Amino acid sequence: MSIRTFTAVLHKEADLYVAECPEVGTVSQGYTIEETIANLKEATELYLEEFPLEETSKPLMTTFEAAVNA
Repeated sequence: MSIRTFTAVLHKEADLYVAECPEVGTVSQGYTIEETIANLKEATELYLEEFPLEETSKPLMTTFEAAVNA
């Protein structure tokens, strides 16, 4: 067994946090950030038991600005 580092992208929806792991595609939710990350970790580990991940590079994450009509 090896340990790998994955990315978690979080956003707030009403009273829940939603987290996604872009490297694997797993998604989970929780009422706190800590609970959400723990749930995402569990979901990702369970997924990877069935579908092992090939060695890939980390995704490039950045931000951008877009004009929005207010």
